[in-house]
Amino acid sequence: MERKQISSGSTFEKEIAYSRAIVDGNWIFVSGTTGFNYETMTIEASIEAQTEQCLKNIVAALKEANAELSDTVRVLYILPDATEFEKTWPVLRKYFGDIKPAATMFTAGLADERMKIEIQVTALKKSKV
Repeated sequence: MERKQISSGSTFEKEIAYSRAIVDGNWIFVSGTTGFNYETMTIEASIEAQTEQCLKNIVAALKEANAELSDTVRVLYILPDATEFEKTWPVLRKYFGDIKPAATMFTAGLADERMKIEIQVTALKKSKV
């Protein structure tokens, strides 16, 4: 099967030389995704709004890969301030409540001080029977 690159159109992808997502067979690897609205290249101030936008960006990448958020098997959350993680939980339950992927959260600095969360997912497209 052919490897497919997916782009969100973000200037970051061009400047840093990466893809929003890679499809390899039934696997989809979505890069760490922040809360930037890629159409306007703006970012909201609150971690809750950024989390919502991260997941909208991830859903869009998965859709382009002919997959759905329910195909997610693993998720990685990166936050510069671990004390803010609990604020994201209602948004995370909204998107992942029934999916319950394997998950890890860790604290690290992000590329832009406005970024409060980055989310990376791995998905496995279900075989259609």
